[in-house]
Amino acid sequence: MDSLLLPTLPPETPLDERDGRYLRKAIVWSHAARRRGNRPFGAVIVSADGEVLAEAWCNTAETGDVTGHAETNAVRMLAGRGLSRDKLAAATIYSSGEPCVMCAGAIFWSSIGRVVFGIDAERLRAFRGERPEQRDVELSCRDVFAASAHPIECIGPALLDEAMAAHVGAWKS
Repeated sequence: MDSLLLPTLPPETPLDERDGRYLRKAIVWSHAARRRGNRPFGAVIVSADGEVLAEAWCNTAETGDVTGHAETNAVRMLAGRGLSRDKLAAATIYSSGEPCVMCAGAIFWSSIGRVVFGIDAERLRAFRGERPEQRDVELSCRDVFAASAHPIECIGPALLDEAMAAHVGAWKS
């Protein structure tokens, strides 16, 4: 096969100890989501000083809410907590998978200033296959963040083997 036709996948990003620890927590939530019959995604929001502000998993199968992605669920947990924009701008959301367009929008609107994710959208598409109900908008979260009026740092893909593990056998072929 002509190697020019193969897609170039983004390289894995090395993480420091702190980012690795919290991304692994998000990955643990992705396994919990799968065990509950949901899509295998998890998210954790952490303040600059290391306080875990929210932890969530995808619960769309449990609730029937198609917006119940891990990242949107975590962002919703912040509502009413009285967190300042400055605190959120200094916070990081750790996501087991690259945030979709909807989740990237929620991250933007929440003012969270940093994203660290596991499996990227390109690798995730290989797991999901081409079934119409499993397809997504093929737009990177980085494209959404690039249009933001405030800076949103985006790091990933990272811990790929760990992040991909929850997806093995989880999607219909």
